[in-house]
Amino acid sequence: LTGDDMTEFVNDKLFPYLKGFKNNTNNPKSIKYKIGAIFEYLDNKVVSGHTLREVLDIIDSLNFQSSDELFELSQIYEQLLKGMGSDGGNSGEFYTPRAVIKAMVDATSPQVGQTIYDGAIGSAGFLVEAFTYMTTPEKKKNYSATDWETLQSDTFYGMEKTSLGYVMGMMNLILHGIESPNVYKGNTLTENIRDIQEKDRHNIILANPPFGGKEKSQIQQNFPIQSNATELLFLQHFMKMLKLEGKASIIIPEGVLFQTNKAFSNVKQELLENYNVHTIVSLPAGVFLPYSGVKTNILFFDRKGATSNIWYYEVNPPYKLTKNKPIANEHFKEFIELFHNADKRGKGENDWTIGINDIKEYDISAKNPHKIVEIEHLAPKELLGKIKNNDTQINKLINEIEDLING
Repeated sequence: LTGDDMTEFVNDKLFPYLKGFKNNTNNPKSIKYKIGAIFEYLDNKVVSGHTLREVLDIIDSLNFQSSDELFELSQIYEQLLKGMGSDGGNSGEFYTPRAVIKAMVDATSPQVGQTIYDGAIGSAGFLVEAFTYMTTPEKKKNYSATDWETLQSDTFYGMEKTSLGYVMGMMNLILHGIESPNVYKGNTLTENIRDIQEKDRHNIILANPPFGGKEKSQIQQNFPIQSNATELLFLQHFMKMLKLEGKASIIIPEGVLFQTNKAFSNVKQELLENYNVHTIVSLPAGVFLPYSGVKTNILFFDRKGATSNIWYYEVNPPYKLTKNKPIANEHFKEFIELFHNADKRGKGENDWTIGINDIKEYDISAKNPHKIVEIEHLAPKELLGKIKNNDTQINKLINEIEDLING
């Protein structure tokens, strides 16, 4: 088949057949059901049947049964997602730099038997990285058949509002070897968090939810503390979705830390009093360029009692971040070392600790004390003398310039 015959076959027979997998399969955890769920939101965009033929011939030459070739395909797909994330277009909202994701996963250290949740999966980078972390060769050799089945079917959970994000995320998960992720298309914020019970909660939450958006009053009613700020609603959702003893690592805009209006203060009050906010990582400007220039932080908290001390770490790359010079794994090396070795903290210029009693009005945006420039306070008479001296120097320079001009 080629030309118009190929186009007709793909549009009228192949895609409808694949979309039907979801309705013709009783098991929502099966790979067949997942494929049907993906094609439910896809249409053929290749107009030329001849181009389709060429694409199919290339795909036919690949051996998807080979783990090496499947790995290579997943890496190619990952690079495509990265390219889409850095093009500055609409797709950028779904991509989080992998160095940031890896640091968050390394810090939370997911284990088999735990459930991992992302309420706004985008391209599913957090779930994929968690799977990679849990399936290193050394770890895999110790897994039983039951452990492997748990990893495949009962570990990874998520939601995604947009069709594009859902398709990209599901494809990414399947290509990386997670055949049965519990990921569904839907708006996370439509769930009334008052209805969430312990059985619905998860051990680990990893997320970079949308921020800067505004939600209507109908959505806001699902939350005890109402706000039209998307980031504040997602934070409440994640707090409610965390199991007892669970761990969360969430990217938030810096405004969440310092804003002290009623809604922000109330959410942070609940967060500090009912959860242990133990770490806040300040990310450098430009992490999400060119899609977003908003300054962001990583908020780490667990459900193990109230907050007593917050450890702050400031990531400082040796160069200004740009599209072509993005953040890299080595920029988080010191953070990971200090995160897992608390006795080594407080000896450099990138980290510091603040006690809960030093936090006022729930403003948790503590500045790096190592970078605060001391201001010299002079007596009025002394200050006036310095001003007069500066004026004298300026007048002297002006006279010299006039002499040069006049010859």
